[in-house]
Amino acid sequence: MSVATRLQAMQPTDVGVPGPTSWDMARAFRSVRADPLTFLGEVAERYGDTVSFPVPGAPALLINDPVDVKHVLQTSARSWGKDTVQYAALARVTGPGLLASAEPGWIEHRRLAAPAFHHQRLEAVGDEVRAAARTAIDARLGGPAPRRVVGGEVVDVAALTHAIGLDAVGRALFSTDLSDQAQDLLRATSDAADLVVRLGRSILPRAEWTPTRTNLRLRSARRRLDAGAAAIIAERRARDAGRGDDLLGLLLDSGMHDGEVRDELVTMVIAGHETVAAALAWTLMLLAEHPDAQDRVRAELDSRPGPVPLVGNRDRLPWTRAVVDEALRLYPPAWAISRRSHRDDVLGGRAVPAGTLAIISPWLVHRRPDLWPDPESFRPERFVDGTARTGYLPFGQGPRLCIGREFALGEMVVVLAELLREHRIDVPTGWDRPVAEAKVAVHPRGGMPLVVRRLGAR
Repeated sequence: MSVATRLQAMQPTDVGVPGPTSWDMARAFRSVRADPLTFLGEVAERYGDTVSFPVPGAPALLINDPVDVKHVLQTSARSWGKDTVQYAALARVTGPGLLASAEPGWIEHRRLAAPAFHHQRLEAVGDEVRAAARTAIDARLGGPAPRRVVGGEVVDVAALTHAIGLDAVGRALFSTDLSDQAQDLLRATSDAADLVVRLGRSILPRAEWTPTRTNLRLRSARRRLDAGAAAIIAERRARDAGRGDDLLGLLLDSGMHDGEVRDELVTMVIAGHETVAAALAWTLMLLAEHPDAQDRVRAELDSRPGPVPLVGNRDRLPWTRAVVDEALRLYPPAWAISRRSHRDDVLGGRAVPAGTLAIISPWLVHRRPDLWPDPESFRPERFVDGTARTGYLPFGQGPRLCIGREFALGEMVVVLAELLREHRIDVPTGWDRPVAEAKVAVHPRGGMPLVVRRLGAR
């Protein structure tokens, strides 16, 4: 029996919420898998802020109203857990790390990891993030002045930001040079992320032990990630057996066994560099498309000479930080968040039973015209005042707000400063904006080819 036929046969739980029928889903099956962002936008436009999907058993609801989003992620967060297909797929790579774990294990691991992301600790690793950016920029764009470097060459800036992101995670969170493992780790994380998304979208998942092509490829990616994590842990134990205020030192000193430490390392390697790398690539694209905004970033950097701090940069560089915030609005790293209810609740004004799956898409919430006038336009001035915004959740919301949020935001500002002080970014001739591809984060399909020119180069 084909997947389409089985979809048509599904009998969803009816909670009185409008949405596509099983037949609609069967007809849209291929397009849903190919471009879920467009599909979610279309069903939200057609059916409203709460959309029911025809899956067997408990209801599956797309939630797009910011009040309901806050209810699920913050107000009633304890009633909505991460026991969903999406996080189960992620856990097959990361294990029960901070991103995929459920309470109560998550609470204990978050408590152990929190000091590594304290403001004082982040202030101390600013030089490491700058060094990571400088190393990758020099390696890929030619080197420091006065040596002539790129003068109008098309560069895949997505590859550049991935290299920076991985190096920054290694230096700042593990006190480890990952350069020897960089290419294999980048390939392994990319493969794993692709396969996690494939598994998370599967309506009829296969057991882990079945020798499907996806399962075999996932095992291979996991073996490579395991080997990388084991090498990092062994090197650190041989050097000082933990003892440090970075994330790896805190985990090793906590009494965790190596398997638990491995889960948190892999979580940070995937979540800590994938999200920032993708967000930076989109930010550079937006600045290339809007040269006036890019010139304003450069002018602001010139007016504030010296190293850019990793934390507290909103007051010092309000326009640059607003550019980052607006890029994260348009291209939020977490394009979909899922939760499952542990008890009966109310969503969209309707009672829903325990077991209900809530699907929240920051991609959609960030494009609500009632919250964001002219929502598809790049307008950093929305964030210049630095005030909190209703319906703004690029790193989630509530108690499960991403622990690395401040690190990621600071890294993005630091990298922009290191790159744009000496380089100009432009779109190539005949520019076609890359398609946004929904993976673990929203990535540009095929990379992000932009023209990078050293200022003053001819």
